[in-house]
Amino acid sequence: MSDDFSYASAEKTAAAIRSKIDKRSPTVGIILGSGLGGLAEKIEGAVRIPYADVPGFPVPKALGHAGTLICGELGGKQVVAMAGRFHIYEGHPPALAGFPVRVMHALGVRTLFVSNAAGGVNERYHAGDLMIIEDHLNLMFTNPLIGPQQPGEERFTDMGNAYDDKLRGLLRNAANANGVTIHEGVYAALFGPSYETRAEVRMLRTLGADAIGMSTVPEVLVARALGIRVAGISAITNAASGVTNAPVSHAEVLDVGRQIAARFEAIVTEFVARLD
Repeated sequence: MSDDFSYASAEKTAAAIRSKIDKRSPTVGIILGSGLGGLAEKIEGAVRIPYADVPGFPVPKALGHAGTLICGELGGKQVVAMAGRFHIYEGHPPALAGFPVRVMHALGVRTLFVSNAAGGVNERYHAGDLMIIEDHLNLMFTNPLIGPQQPGEERFTDMGNAYDDKLRGLLRNAANANGVTIHEGVYAALFGPSYETRAEVRMLRTLGADAIGMSTVPEVLVARALGIRVAGISAITNAASGVTNAPVSHAEVLDVGRQIAARFEAIVTEFVARLD
């Protein structure tokens, strides 16, 4: 695997993908989190490309991440979806975690939908809930934009509207149209792979976090630097440590993800259909 995560490298990867997807030109990018990959089956006329056949993409090791790039139609729009992402806790550099977004931009994507499985810090949240991401806390304390400035990217990116107001409104409308109750809150990203201690969860709640996970933020940082609009949903797959006395396990995360799937897929499909 190359260690070149520049925009020039992304253009080469995009060219390799384009050679496999005929004349499709995706404008919407979708990144599917742990246990949420079932949406990929809803994409019509799909071309599926294993990450092993995508230059610069490693094969993900995390359970619940298939490692497939899917190009096709969802909600009447041409989309490119990632069933599986690259986590920093796997030993990948932050630049790789954000690299697929550069590839999506090179393919023509200008709207990005991100999703993740998250632990509920807000005591009003329960396993099986969905949360529109209003904002995030980057507690990874790193940034995939560190390094030489890439073509088309803002050097000092404004993150004041990281999760686009209008797109969040579309997500709320999509949830209402499908009769799904949905929260809206702040997502905190930490490295993982260990889950948080009770003391850390109390700290995160004090800082204003409603949900916590181990991904998403690197992708959003690159997207905003490129001017891509972003919206996202966290699937609350477990209560964070200390919210209940139950132990946290990845098996539980994947199981609750499957239970959430139908509601999640309905909202995202409706959301994409409502995009300009």
